[in-house]
Amino acid sequence: MIKVEHELHQRRKGRNYGVLILLLAFAAMVLGLTVVKVQQLGDARQFESNDHVLRPALLPDETQGEGTQ
Repeated sequence: MIKVEHELHQRRKGRNYGVLILLLAFAAMVLGLTVVKVQQLGDARQFESNDHVLRPALLPDETQGEGTQ
């Protein structure tokens, strides 16, 4: 079977590869930034404090700072 590809198809294929490269670069950048941010946090409790919901487990324990009365 003889298959002749038009010059338009070659240009379109080249642009598609360019878009693929840009999309992969963007995904790699987002993944890299996410990994760096997660590594810098260190403590998993910091993830929970950013959801704007009051959680009693995150509040400091008030009984530790008081003396024995």
